[in-house]
Amino acid sequence: MAVVDDVQALGSELERSYHAYVHGRLKFRVGQLVYVAFSLDESVMGFAFPKEERAALVAGDPRKFQMPSVSDLRFNWVHAELAVLDPTEARELVVDAWRMVVPQKVSLAYDLAHPAGPNQS
Repeated sequence: MAVVDDVQALGSELERSYHAYVHGRLKFRVGQLVYVAFSLDESVMGFAFPKEERAALVAGDPRKFQMPSVSDLRFNWVHAELAVLDPTEARELVVDAWRMVVPQKVSLAYDLAHPAGPNQS
């Protein structure tokens, strides 16, 4: 079971990333682009994800992943139930979402600095 604390430090450590609270909800941003956001009760993590791949993600594990609200379908976004994610998977989703909003050279530099992935230094 993942919780916000499993990913909060990671969201602050990623290059160009910072966190902000908007109407009581924790969000991770790069500039003005939100790439991860949590529900008020911190049970759901919304994250950037390619629109063309999200139907397959949700269909593959609908207990874990859900489509965003109808008003958010136009965005590259999907939701995950934190209680069903393990901490490693949650961190991987955060890093993958961050990759969608940073330049490729920033993402590549992260890969060089973290060859084992976001769970290892």
